[in-house]
Amino acid sequence: MTSYPRVGAVTGANKGIGLAIVRQLALQYPKSPSNNGPLLIYLTARNDEKGRVAVDSILEDTQLREAKALRSHDGLTEVEYLKLDISSKQSIEDFATHLKTEHPDGIDFLINNAAIAMQGFDDNVVRETLHTNYYGTLHATQLLLPHIKNGGRLVNVASMSGQLTSKYSDSIKSRFLAANAPEDITKLMQEFTSAVENGSHERDWPSAAYAVSKAGVIGFTRTLARQNRENASETLINSCCPGWVKTDMTRGGGVKTPDQGAQTPVLLALGDIGGSNGEFWQHEKIIEW
Repeated sequence: MTSYPRVGAVTGANKGIGLAIVRQLALQYPKSPSNNGPLLIYLTARNDEKGRVAVDSILEDTQLREAKALRSHDGLTEVEYLKLDISSKQSIEDFATHLKTEHPDGIDFLINNAAIAMQGFDDNVVRETLHTNYYGTLHATQLLLPHIKNGGRLVNVASMSGQLTSKYSDSIKSRFLAANAPEDITKLMQEFTSAVENGSHERDWPSAAYAVSKAGVIGFTRTLARQNRENASETLINSCCPGWVKTDMTRGGGVKTPDQGAQTPVLLALGDIGGSNGEFWQHEKIIEW
């Protein structure tokens, strides 16, 4: 049985940016400062068939074969499928149990990429979007962060749409920026949901469920990074925007390829980021939230 001194996981990785992140991790790992021998990556998806097809596509990838990136090509990286549906609390807990059982010493990085983007805007769209993108990502983060090795990496994939634009009132912006704990951000998400339900949200919020869900992800990531640092942890926790990428989620729009979109998440998981903690990144650099 192969021993893996490095272990990581990527959520929502059966297609698009998530699959490209797995590819780029395998390609870049050998030359990264994180290289410490064989690497096991868990490619996760909520659908078993799609997840296994994605792993097969990695194993058959010409670029990976030519680069001798995978163990099957005499390289360093092994990719395995593991089921995870972040809209299901039970699925998240099963996923965490598997990682803790198979890797009792901890994992090295987690990239939370899984998300949904629904069309339209009403209270149902808001509830469903926040349930997956915000609450699902938060639960996965809180459950798995203690199992990331000290000095490891947590990367939450957010979006530029989550920036605190003029669509937010000054008071809401201030509360986002002053938040000290995930609970502070969760309260904002609850207030947004209530405001949409009673038709008053336009005073303080944009009419965009996806954007607000990603503002929530950026916000809680900042608070967890701060708390972790106060507890003397050396784990680096950051969020990022992959850019406007041509994927199913953007319905064919976008200017970046998935591989280009994967660069910042991969940098935050493997690269030299100068101790960045609690920051929001795009184009491989820190940007203003």
